Amino acid sequence: MSILQAIRAFLFYLLLGTSSLLWCSLSFFIAPFLPFKARYRFINVYWCRCALWLSKVFLGISYEVKGAENVPDRPCVIQSNHQSTWETFFLSAYFEPLSQVLKRELLFVPFFGWAMAMLRPIAIDRDNPKVALKQVAKKGDELLKDNVWVLIFPEGTRVPYGTIGKFSRSGSALAVNAGLPVLPIAHNAGKFWPKSGWLRTPGTITVVIGPPMYAEGSGPRAVAELNDRVQAWNEQTQRELGSLPPAPAAPATTDKVAV
Repeated sequence: MSILQAIRAFLFYLLLGTSSLLWCSLSFFIAPFLPFKARYRFINVYWCRCALWLSKVFLGISYEVKGAENVPDRPCVIQSNHQSTWETFFLSAYFEPLSQVLKRELLFVPFFGWAMAMLRPIAIDRDNPKVALKQVAKKGDELLKDNVWVLIFPEGTRVPYGTIGKFSRSGSALAVNAGLPVLPIAHNAGKFWPKSGWLRTPGTITVVIGPPMYAEGSGPRAVAELNDRVQAWNEQTQRELGSLPPAPAAPATTDKVAV
């Protein structure tokens, strides 16, 4: 990282942290008196747009969206690969209102956590996976019935750019049980905003929104099949973006003549 890049990164995080503290503090006193959709826009959309603007001005990171026409009229389950913090900012601002899975402990962080608690998040105990899955299923179904987008990062955590994690079935199960589609999203944010470290590379992040995917039937088999399709689409799209290496070629077959 050059000295100039370091200065710009420092200014970015300084302004991001300061704006977060001020905005969450302000939200704590104003948002409770707003209806949920207006509250979500006030707390999350405006601040996330600010974060995206700061990343463009100080880090030189912009973005383009492909497939916006694929977004359905009714909120459903969104499944996206997870490489950085950037996509959390983007998705939270692009889809509204939106709820996502987060660690329950975050809600106890002064002001930031208190503001997040007003956005109807799916707060889970990651130390108890079985209970967490039930929480996602129950809370997610309630949110979808209230026309709230539900964001699931099926890899479970951020993965380094150039790799892809195994997709859990929780998001697909939620969509199947609700009778709604999965809206698949792929991006290459990790190329410019790595999982760890302060280094940020100027450039344009590409976000691809795929056609909604519906389950064929119901039950565990339909969930597994839908989940496989979502992961296959994401993997192929990432390959097209250059985020993943080309798929290995199938072994050549030779015809042998029996003698």
